[in-house]
Amino acid sequence: MSDPVLYIGNKNYSSWSMRPWLALKWGGIAFEERVIPLDVEGYGRSQIKEVREVSPSGRVPALHVSGVAIYESLAICEWAAEQTPSLWPQDALVRAQARSAAAEMHAGFAALRRDMSMNIRRRLEHAPDWPGDTRADLKQLESIWSNLLDRSGGPYLFGGRSIADAMFAPVATRLRTYAVEISPQAQAYCATILADAAFLEWERAAIAERWTIEQTEALHR
Repeated sequence: MSDPVLYIGNKNYSSWSMRPWLALKWGGIAFEERVIPLDVEGYGRSQIKEVREVSPSGRVPALHVSGVAIYESLAICEWAAEQTPSLWPQDALVRAQARSAAAEMHAGFAALRRDMSMNIRRRLEHAPDWPGDTRADLKQLESIWSNLLDRSGGPYLFGGRSIADAMFAPVATRLRTYAVEISPQAQAYCATILADAAFLEWERAAIAERWTIEQTEALHR
């Protein structure tokens, strides 16, 4: 049987593609990667021809396994965890807590997403004057991280790497990009993510890309 195929968008921008990519890497799951450039006709309307051919939603990422398309980031991560259960904590209640954190990242933080599009190559010298809802998202983010790291002792949210960390990894890049001031504990957590071998592999590829997209979130799930 051939390896699963993960279709992703531009690595510099596609935060949703990064999440399951990290989960698959951390799970030691062999897969083929295919990048679909998103700076083409149909971008932002889920109408890119090459994406619609592999993803029913018209969005990336999409994982093809044995003729089945799994086309949503958290669903791909859950499939990975079924192959490698260590991607979730072993204890049932801690595992539920990890799923809660991952789901909150998946469904929430709309203002942070709006004002801090992922752009791995970009660096601001000073953080902008964020609106109130963005500041509230940042406060909630630090609260989640602090509570989980206090319980687990780190260096990842639940001690070892988990899908929850994969879900928050793109946020670590955003905080770096936009020069966001965060607590020492949050800084240490971001440093852990940004020094991870799999993340560094993704980052090197993102830096090597030459595509440029101004609106970075519309096509991703």
